[in-house]
This record gives sequence, structure tokens and C-alpha cells, in this order.
Amino acid sequence: MEIRKGKAWKFGDEISTDHIAPGRLFHLRTNLPEFAKHVLEDAREDFASGMSQGDFVVAGKNFGLGSSREHAPQIIKLAGVNGVMAKSFARIFFRNAINIGLLVIECDTDKINEGDELEVSLNEGVVKNKTTGEDIAITPLPDVMIKILNDGGLAKHIEKHGDFQLV
Repeated sequence: MEIRKGKAWKFGDEISTDHIAPGRLFHLRTNLPEFAKHVLEDAREDFASGMSQGDFVVAGKNFGLGSSREHAPQIIKLAGVNGVMAKSFARIFFRNAINIGLLVIECDTDKINEGDELEVSLNEGVVKNKTTGEDIAITPLPDVMIKILNDGGLAKHIEKHGDFQLV
């Protein structure tokens, strides 16, 4: 996987799928590009309108808890977010993110501040905080997950290989 660069947008612990994909806007689930214009606005009003293509969501513990809405990681990706970094993820959110090709990274996010310029290298297993000069170790992803991410998600991975390939 290539190196990804972007600015950090900081969030706290327990960011739910309702924060990510507001339930009051669930009627937009059939128009995901429009839904993406509201991503995370219930957690932080300025995010969707202020973020730039390639920025990172940086959060605390248990990111993506709540319902198993596949819309949550989909609209994060559609909004142009480069990836989500958190201390931990809700299991189903993590799995849905990998399946749709959204980069999710577990690491010590206390070492990242709002607006820090970040550089992620899965090959090196590190987030480089270009603002502070600190290197932050990433919890390694299994090779199969990296392959799925590199292929753009599980469906594209299966299309490319003709079947689900673990090697």
C-alpha cells in the first residue's frame, strides 16, 4: 500500500454510527454522495464542510459503535477521507470498513493533535506525525486485509481474483 498523507481531524471516544451517519438523515441512504455531505456532522458540525480530500479522522476508543450500518464507513470513504485512526474500533464497523476499502488503523491517537500533518505507511507499520516528528506504531493488519484494501474492498478483491483469495 502506498503512503497516504493528510491532516488530522480529532474526535473523542465512543463515536457511534449515528454520529457518523445521522439517523435523522437516513432517508439519504439511497443517495450516498448526498449523505456523505453530512458525514460526522452530529459529532462535529464543521467536519463535512471543512475537511479536505485526503484528510484523516482521528478518534479515541470504540469508534463506530452502535448499529451495523454499512452506510457509516461508505460515506466516510465517499467524503474523501484517507482513513480512520482510533485507539480501538467496534468490530462490525472495522469489518465493514475493510470490506468497502476504507483504511482503518489502530494506534495511540493521543500522540496526534488537531491539524497535525500525518503520513501513513502500512508497509512500515507507522504513522509519521510530520508536525511533531513523532513516529506512532500501528497495530498490524493481516496480509489478507491489506490485499482487500489495495484492491479497493472485498467486492473488487473477489472480482479481481475470481473468488475470495487468502493468499
